[in-house]
Amino acid sequence: MSSVSRREFLKRASAQALGTYGVSFAMARSCCSAARDKRRSQPNILFAIADDWSYPHASAYGANGVKTPTFDRLAREGCLFTNAFAAAPQCSPNRAAALTGLNIWQLEEAGTHSSIFPSKFVVFPDLLEAAGYHVGFTGKGWSPGDWKRGGRRRNPAGPEYNAVALQTASASGISKLDYPANFDHFLKARPRTPFFFWFGAHEPHRTYEPGSGLRSSKSLEHAPLPSFLPDDSAVRSDVLDYLLEVEWFDSQLGTMLTRLEDLGELDNTIVVVTSDNGMPFPRAKANLYEYGTHVPLVVRWPERISAGRTVDKLVSFVDFAPTFLEAADEPTPSEMTGKSFLGFAAEMESPLAPEHDYVLTGRERHTHARYDNLGYPSRAIRTHGFLYIRNLKPDRWPAGDPEGYYDVDDSPLPRH
Repeated sequence: MSSVSRREFLKRASAQALGTYGVSFAMARSCCSAARDKRRSQPNILFAIADDWSYPHASAYGANGVKTPTFDRLAREGCLFTNAFAAAPQCSPNRAAALTGLNIWQLEEAGTHSSIFPSKFVVFPDLLEAAGYHVGFTGKGWSPGDWKRGGRRRNPAGPEYNAVALQTASASGISKLDYPANFDHFLKARPRTPFFFWFGAHEPHRTYEPGSGLRSSKSLEHAPLPSFLPDDSAVRSDVLDYLLEVEWFDSQLGTMLTRLEDLGELDNTIVVVTSDNGMPFPRAKANLYEYGTHVPLVVRWPERISAGRTVDKLVSFVDFAPTFLEAADEPTPSEMTGKSFLGFAAEMESPLAPEHDYVLTGRERHTHARYDNLGYPSRAIRTHGFLYIRNLKPDRWPAGDPEGYYDVDDSPLPRH
């Protein structure tokens, strides 16, 4: 081996180090550039969830007594679903199913109503945030329940934007939160990244201002009365009060869309509108019958979804997390039960969008309605033509103990 002077050794070592550094720097710069390009191609996501809104109570579905111009516009410009179903007929377990892509019987305490949400379960807003998304929510995120006792540092839906309130609302039962103004605060706080925003309206959850629907020029004869409710003027008026709050939700969403249009960002935003469960009436909310789990759904994304589409495939709330992750070009965790429905919404082949021939639903309890806090566990399977419900403890009172039947929301109707 020939000898090398100290000066020559240092010269060669420096050249090698600089060369290696140059390669590493070039690779890092390339990776950063690819990450920036991916962020630019990732769409924004606006997920709007009403609270207690049943299918088919939107004018896009032909329902009487209700006008939903924002929902109807999204249906004209996007994809209208006719067979979307909650994973549970109650708020918090169904929202947990949407967040995790898991059925309620896979979620431990988060699978029942108003409990805790264990931190062991991965939620898609956290995955989107890790992928560079700015995330947040206004109104009702994952609720009701105690996410802090589950070991979480924030609501599973993301950081909260609920600081701005309204001075007045059109009816006393309507939330005083200024949803669009809180959305503005969220947008102003956003860095130069795509966003995911969860708009969780409190409407049309009870309680209602009695007669508010009639005072808004609605008529009793146009109330869309389900066949299982008695045809009574008080019941019809109560349904109109419910529809008034559906319209409030629709109008608040419309203001948000106008804001995105003004910013030039609406067409790069996936807008998904649905409800967490059915209308708060006996045999609807908190029950696995049709009006408890069948919910409206519309998706608008001009880049991928043709305008004016109607899809009859059966989709579930467990499918939302995989759908949002696929849209963001992020991998779906293998433990998620749900499957993306983006493929057939956009008329394209996708291994993540198989034929959806059935959906599974379930419930444990709605409120603390029985001695020793016993539930009324049930499971159901819904196909295009049939609904099969299995009550696992049929010896118990379905709507709660007879002292009050408190497992159903209060209303002018008898709860049993």
